[in-house]
Amino acid sequence: MRARSLNIESRTDRLVDAREFVSAAAQELGFGDDDIGKIALAVDEACTNVIKHAYHFDGQQYLTITVEAGKNSIEIRITDSGERFDPRELPAPDMKEYLKKFRKGGLGVYLMKKLMDEVEYQLLPGKKNEVRLVKYLDTRHS
Repeated sequence: MRARSLNIESRTDRLVDAREFVSAAAQELGFGDDDIGKIALAVDEACTNVIKHAYHFDGQQYLTITVEAGKNSIEIRITDSGERFDPRELPAPDMKEYLKKFRKGGLGVYLMKKLMDEVEYQLLPGKKNEVRLVKYLDTRHS
């Protein structure tokens, strides 16, 4: 599979397009339904973070989702030109406190790290942010 990209407006109603785009690619690469669900959810969380935090719900902005096959893996890169984000500044969530207070939101980065095998953030030239998500194909069950 060659790398392919999808540009979408920074709007929550476009998240379904992002999920369908990465799900189709993951299926093509041989991922099972469980992993496809994890990949789609991680991408949804990453895109939601861009919409909310990088673009502050400005639907006139765009983000790009690029999917590429690796050796027994799928790599997804989500790039935007919004406000810079450094996940190292986020404290690890205290799940007991979180659940006790019935909080909503704020677990996107935590969830992505639980769902994917690799999650990396970087600042690219041209003041672009990029989150890179990697999921390895479990070949033990093939």
